[in-house]
Amino acid sequence: MNSVTLPDGTVVPALGQGTWKLGERGADRAAEARVLRLGLDLGLTLIDTAEMYAEGGAESVVAEAIAGRRQEVFLVSKVYPHNASRTRMARSCEASLKRLRTEVLDLYLLHWRGSVPLAETVEAMERLVAQGKILRWGVSNLDVADLEELGAALPDCATDQVLYNLEERGVEFDLLPYAARRGMPVMAYSPVGQGGALLRHPVLRRVAQRQGRSPAQIALAWTLRAPGVISIPKAASEAHLRENAAAREIVLAPEDLAELDGAFSPPRRKQPLSML
Repeated sequence: MNSVTLPDGTVVPALGQGTWKLGERGADRAAEARVLRLGLDLGLTLIDTAEMYAEGGAESVVAEAIAGRRQEVFLVSKVYPHNASRTRMARSCEASLKRLRTEVLDLYLLHWRGSVPLAETVEAMERLVAQGKILRWGVSNLDVADLEELGAALPDCATDQVLYNLEERGVEFDLLPYAARRGMPVMAYSPVGQGGALLRHPVLRRVAQRQGRSPAQIALAWTLRAPGVISIPKAASEAHLRENAAAREIVLAPEDLAELDGAFSPPRRKQPLSML
C-alpha cells in the first residue's frame, strides 16, 4: 500500500519521513536536510516533525530540506500539550511556521494529552483552520477513550499518531479497528523499534533473509501491510533512506506474516496505550 486517504479525501504517501532527534547538533543539520531532500526525490513527501524535537531544531532542518519544494510536501508538525490551549496554541503554531519557513501546515497534531481539556484544544485547532494557518488537525498518543471524548469533533480529526511496530501491537486490539471504522488513518511512529533490539530478533532476521531484504525493511513492510497505516521512520543517512524507500516494494507472504505473528503475538485483550 503506497498511499493512504485522509478523511477529507486527501491522498498522502503511506511511507513518510520522521524527524525525531534531527537538529540536535548544528554540525549535522546540512547532512540531515540532504537526506530529507533525497526522500522527496524518492516520493517520501510526507514529513513529520514537532516543536519538541530539538526544541524547534528539527523544524529548522525541515525548512532547509523543503526550501523551493514546499508544494511537493505534506507537512506535519505537533504542538506540546502545555501549549495546546486557546491562548498558547496560536503562538506555538506561529513559531513553528516561522521555523519551517512556510505559511501553512498541512496537518497539526496534539503531541500527547496533557492538562488542557481536549475540547479547548479542538477549539484552538479549529480557529487555526479558520485563519488558514493549518489545513487540518489531528492527535498523537490518544487512546480510544480519548478519541471518543472528541465527540462531534471526531470526524474532523485527520489521524492519530501512535507507537506501532512488531514489538508494540497493542493498538491492533481496539484502536486500529476503531480508526478504520471511521475512515481515519493511523500514523505509526518508531516503526522499526528503538535501540535495535527488534532488528536483532532471530525470526525477523530469518524472514528478512528469505526475502533478500534487511530486517528494517521487513519491519517497515509489516507496518504497511494493511490499508490505513502511515509509517514515518527516520533515516540517518542517504543509504538508510534508500533502504527505507525500498520497503514499499516488499510483499510479505502468508508464511512470513504467520512466522512474525508467532514471534510477536497479536494482542488478545485491551492493553494500555504504549508511547515514547
